[in-house]
Amino acid sequence: MEKTAGKVCRVVGPVVEAEEITFLRMLDMVEVGEDRLVGEVMRLKDDRVFIQVYEDTTSLKAGDPIYSKGSPLCVELGPGLMGNIYDGIQRPLEALEKAEGFYIKKGVHVLALDRTKIWHFTPLKKEGDNIKGGEVIGEVQESSVIKHKILIPPLIDGKLKWAAKEGNYNLEERIAVVEKDGRSNDILMYQRWPVRKPRPYKEKLTVREPLITGQRVIDTLFPLAKGGCVAVPGGFGTGKTVVEHQIAKWSDAEVVIFVGCGERGNEMTDVLLNFPKLIDPRTGKPLTERTVFIANTSNMPVAAREASIYTGITIAEYYRDMGYNVALIADSTSRWAEALRELAGRLEEMPVEEGFPAYLPARLAEFYERAGRINTLNGDGASVTIIASVSPPGGDFSEPVTSHTKRFIRCFWALDRDLAYSRHYPAIGWVESYSEYLDDIKGWWHDNIDEEWLTLRYTIMELLQKEQRLEQVVKLVGTEVLPQAQRLVLEICNIFKNAFLQQSAFDEIDTYSSARKQFLMLKAIAALYHDSERLIKQGASVTEIRELPIHQEIMRMKTKYTEKDLEKLAQLPAKVEESLKGLEA
Repeated sequence: MEKTAGKVCRVVGPVVEAEEITFLRMLDMVEVGEDRLVGEVMRLKDDRVFIQVYEDTTSLKAGDPIYSKGSPLCVELGPGLMGNIYDGIQRPLEALEKAEGFYIKKGVHVLALDRTKIWHFTPLKKEGDNIKGGEVIGEVQESSVIKHKILIPPLIDGKLKWAAKEGNYNLEERIAVVEKDGRSNDILMYQRWPVRKPRPYKEKLTVREPLITGQRVIDTLFPLAKGGCVAVPGGFGTGKTVVEHQIAKWSDAEVVIFVGCGERGNEMTDVLLNFPKLIDPRTGKPLTERTVFIANTSNMPVAAREASIYTGITIAEYYRDMGYNVALIADSTSRWAEALRELAGRLEEMPVEEGFPAYLPARLAEFYERAGRINTLNGDGASVTIIASVSPPGGDFSEPVTSHTKRFIRCFWALDRDLAYSRHYPAIGWVESYSEYLDDIKGWWHDNIDEEWLTLRYTIMELLQKEQRLEQVVKLVGTEVLPQAQRLVLEICNIFKNAFLQQSAFDEIDTYSSARKQFLMLKAIAALYHDSERLIKQGASVTEIRELPIHQEIMRMKTKYTEKDLEKLAQLPAKVEESLKGLEA
């Protein structure tokens, strides 16, 4: 029930100070002024309340009323989320455009889920069953690839007194009644959940399976586990957005939540224009049928960036509770941190390094801790994986957002400016990047691909480290003075960087590599190194090895062999051995 909760006494940008408060609690959702601007209570001090407003506050003035419904900021969760485009406070942009035109007017309220759309509901429980919170009561085919499981709200349990029969219903119609201690609860196909409160689950599990992205530098060198967190830091122009778009397109997550948190409008426009045209390689259906977009660009109100992050993670947890593996892609957390810095300044809080508030690490921790692999309340195994880009000014990884983020993640894909400027994409540098998930996921690689995977990976990483040390010598004296064994290290690393790590997002064959193809390519390069090393000891030169036809075949293997030609690719190490035996003879 809505009540007048106070009056505006001061407006400082997105922060509104209110007086004559009758009742308000921390994190309550309020509507401010005659335009009913959406806001959230951020601080209670004496008889004053400070409200963070998620819309433009230009026309607000002292004396304007403040309304409250006595509940925190919530999102609507139910059929109709998939394929939709929302702003930071879950207003569907398509519905806003129909109602208001291209420019969103402030104070416009549109329901997040379409109440008039009819869904075909299939019940999975019968009357008399004992029901617990989080159980699946029925199913709706939300898109051609996503079966939306209708969940009992987590805080409701009891006996199923009445259940709707299979048929067509809209979101406002009852589908069940659950009774406990003489009190009945109507169950609808949608529910509301506070964005700042993590959704409950049975237990948190250890990560075991990698998120296969199809990007070789990620899956082979710095893998990410399903249920893990990764930061993708990089300066302007190093390819953060391209990396995230590739993961959204090709990763084996069943559901993707893409949060454009303060990124430039043209980047988000590019996502929204391109994604409907993309076909999911696994299902053959449009990629939008398993993707939810939250578009909160840099020219939208700053405060709404924080709401968009929480809206995204709550929707991700909801699909996780259905038993899906969800990937949340946030671009970028630096913009969110900048919003926190601006709001802290407006609230006159004591700043710490570079003006960020003292609670920045706590907010980052809250966000990343909501990732994980879990057992849901329904008993399914599922996960939320967070891929968050960071935009450090000038590519300085020692700045507060990047350095604090590294405390809460176990995987780090550092984008290298020199690689990006030399057109080497993905520009993930192998010097500063790391992954702590290797021991967790090696069992999956050994069981599903090959037991040799981890050994080959360590071999290549060792060569890359040797090459880094040799580069310092080469800069001083050139490659000609190096012994043949060291020149071989430089040559193999050059092959590895160009034939394996470099990957074209625009090439039909090269844009995606399955885990099997990645292993076979790695094995071919390792075979060339080991066989060449033996020949070098017998007196051969790197120049002679480089002139062999097999050298060019390995350089071209990423585009020559499609996913259907893996049997031919598997024969490449034998070809290497045969070719080098010819040179030896």
